[in-house]
Amino acid sequence: MPKRFVVAASEFPDLPRFPASFELAESLTAAAQHLHGTGTPDATMNAAVELAVRLLPGADHAGIAEIQRGGRLRTLAWTDETVRFAAEPRHGGQGPHPDWERLWATPVVRTADSDADGGGNLLSGLGLRSALSLRLRADRRRLTVLTAYGRKPQAFDEDATRIGRLFTAHVSLALDSATVREQLTEAMRTRDLIGQATGILMERMDIDAAGAFESLVKASQRENVKLRDLARRIVDANTGPGGRGVNER
Repeated sequence: MPKRFVVAASEFPDLPRFPASFELAESLTAAAQHLHGTGTPDATMNAAVELAVRLLPGADHAGIAEIQRGGRLRTLAWTDETVRFAAEPRHGGQGPHPDWERLWATPVVRTADSDADGGGNLLSGLGLRSALSLRLRADRRRLTVLTAYGRKPQAFDEDATRIGRLFTAHVSLALDSATVREQLTEAMRTRDLIGQATGILMERMDIDAAGAFESLVKASQRENVKLRDLARRIVDANTGPGGRGVNER
């Protein structure tokens, strides 16, 4: 039996497991603060699955998966190995849970009891009787889905679904924000890297900045290498032993 995932209370001191008397707005605010405090999309998704277990009534496990048209998927975040098995029933990430296909047309799908009709399916075999799947992102090619799993049948009622939809709205916003931050950070790093490579070529080839950048672009096209990767190669070669680099003329 896989070890049950438990989040230490010290990780989320402001967010006790959701009791009926606890104000939903206060709970979601605390969750949003944790989500927006993450630095990368991966960290945001890891925080989201942990928070889902603590926030959603009936949740024992949670995971986030990306599903492509045609059924191929990859698991992006999970609370434990049980979730990975539940999300990837066949080798190579093929064949998501059939209920997930409905998420192309609806934002929420609930599995009330995996043992219904005699069980024998993947969720039932893992001891997961209930599932609440919530769409985070969708376009024509792929879905991103957060799924909470319960070990009891009919674990997710209308209240849990409502909380889940509010929670995933916060997750989506935090994920978009983290993605933009990561892209901007990468853009700044790329700009600096290309600037360094251009400076190296200016000195080595005794040309101006425009000529150095044009030389870099031509070399990128000739070698079919991304400009960023070629710039990194030049900078790394210049700072390596001998510092001579490569001739990009």
